[in-house]
This record gives sequence, C-alpha cells and structure tokens, in this order.
Amino acid sequence: MASSMKFLCVLGMILLVGAVVDGAGECGKSSPDNEAMKLAPCAGAAQDANAAVPGGCCAQIRRFSQNPKCLCAVLLSDTAKASGVQPEVALTIPKRCNFVNRPVGYKCGPYTLP
Repeated sequence: MASSMKFLCVLGMILLVGAVVDGAGECGKSSPDNEAMKLAPCAGAAQDANAAVPGGCCAQIRRFSQNPKCLCAVLLSDTAKASGVQPEVALTIPKRCNFVNRPVGYKCGPYTLP
C-alpha cells in the first residue's frame, strides 16, 4: 500500500512538472518546432522575398503575429531551419501579407520585424 502511494505521488509530481514546463514556452503548450509544421504553405515565401505569399500562409502568420515571441521562436526553430527557411526573408511575410497590425520593430534574435 505504501509503495503504491509513493508511486502515485512521484507520478503526480512528474505530471505537474511536465505541465508547468509545457505551458512555459513562447507558444504556450506547443513547441515552436510543432508550430513550425503549420507554416508549410509559407515554404516558398520564406525562402524567396520576391515569391507571392499564399493566402493559407497569411492566415497562419496572422495567428502567430498576435504573439510576436511565438512567431519569432517558430521562424528561428530547428524545424524552420531544416526546411530551408531564411529568417530574414520569413520575417517579411507579415508585411508582405499587408497586415496593418503586425509587430513592426519587434527584435527577433539578430533580426527585426519590418
């Protein structure tokens, strides 16, 4: 009985710590790498500043633009880098989508959102 109670206490602590760690990221409970997968429609626009930005990309970027810390973390994530995203180009997407309420001037690593 005592060993099962100890097990439940340890399991509860692990779950509690996991919940605190998961909720502490730039993108809430989801990691920037997981969120980067949602930006597949932006692949071409994130590699070429002259490429047209698809509507599906603008819709996803609009969601991220409301949280500049998350947008920055996603665009600088390992997943984004591995897929060929060029951060200095990707950070121009909110402007290229003509968002009026975009995080202009937000410092994202060595880059600044135009």
